[in-house]
Amino acid sequence: MSARTLFALVFLLLLGLFSWLNWGEITRPTALSLGLTRVEAPLGLVLVVALFLVTLLYLLFTIGLETAALLEVKRYARELLHYKKLAEEAEESRYTELKRYLEAEFARLGEAEKEEIRALEARLVDILEKHGNTLAAYIGELEDQLLKLLKKE
Repeated sequence: MSARTLFALVFLLLLGLFSWLNWGEITRPTALSLGLTRVEAPLGLVLVVALFLVTLLYLLFTIGLETAALLEVKRYARELLHYKKLAEEAEESRYTELKRYLEAEFARLGEAEKEEIRALEARLVDILEKHGNTLAAYIGELEDQLLKLLKKE
């Protein structure tokens, strides 16, 4: 409860207590002038009723303002939820797009790696074949030299 509301309630309670303590004077008839005519009525009671009506109007006005404020807050909350949902969808689509990009990039890199491995294998086979041929030639030459040495003896 806010301080302003608490103050208003305390003031109304004190006013009610004052009216109750002075009820005899409030209800004492008095000659009242209404402009064109004169009426015999209790002035205090007329003023208390007028105060009650003003207070009632104030309460109705306050309730109306509070209701309007609550409805406005509810509308803002709905808008915020809508914008939050839109932001989450946009973020999700960015993640999905990033995932697709990364998958495509990894696939491209995988293919490039496979192609590089194939090229290295072909080069390795070629080098091994050349070295094998060179080694076979050296072995053949050594064999020829050994055979020549063995024939000389």
